[in-house]
Order: sequence, then structure tokens, then C-alpha cells
Amino acid sequence: MIEKIAQKVNGDAALLRRGRFVSLDFLIGVGDTDYMVAVREGRIEAVEERRLPTHTGVFSVRADAAAWDAHWQPMPRRGRHDLFSMVADGAATFEGDLLPLMQNLQYFKDVLASPRAVSGEG
Repeated sequence: MIEKIAQKVNGDAALLRRGRFVSLDFLIGVGDTDYMVAVREGRIEAVEERRLPTHTGVFSVRADAAAWDAHWQPMPRRGRHDLFSMVADGAATFEGDLLPLMQNLQYFKDVLASPRAVSGEG
């Protein structure tokens, strides 16, 4: 699912407009695998498996694979429908400089929910 993020975000004009002032790298942890996400003016330039432990991005969002799978369902269950509900439930964590996350919260929530399948999609 993680590989769908760039395609979904970059194809969403409203989301690109919302993130037009966002340019940073952040980390998504899926179980034991970390992915670096490069954002430039709202566009996702790259989503790549992290190669160097020193490349951490501005902040990270981590959860196990099962939590992300539940979050990316078309209609996620309670506790997996939102990043903060995942954190409150102990299924996800935030680390690093959270100021850019909070300043652009709806953008990042939508980016991280973008892999959700919509009716009619596969």
C-alpha cells in the first residue's frame, strides 16, 4: 500500500493545493521497515525504503503492519480511522519535530490515508 501514496497524493488537486507550502522529508514506519517520504510543495517526490539509519526526516509516524492495514481499509474500524486515534490506542507513535505535522495536520492525515481503496478501486 505504501507505494500508492505518491500516485494518490499527486493525482489529488485539492490535496496538492492544501500542501503547497509543505517541503520536507518524513518517515513512515511499517513494522520493522522504514520508508522515507520526500514532499516538495505538496507533491510526493519519492517514497523509498530508508537506506541509512541517519536519514530520519523531520518527524516519523510508526505503526505495525496490521495497524496500517486496518488504517488503509476503505472503512477503517474505530481506533484505526485516524492517526490520533491510533496513537491514543497505542497502535502508532509520533517522533521528532511535530510542529510541521501539526501546522499541516489535515494534509498529513490525508496523505497517510491516501492508500485507502475507494469503492470501485482494486
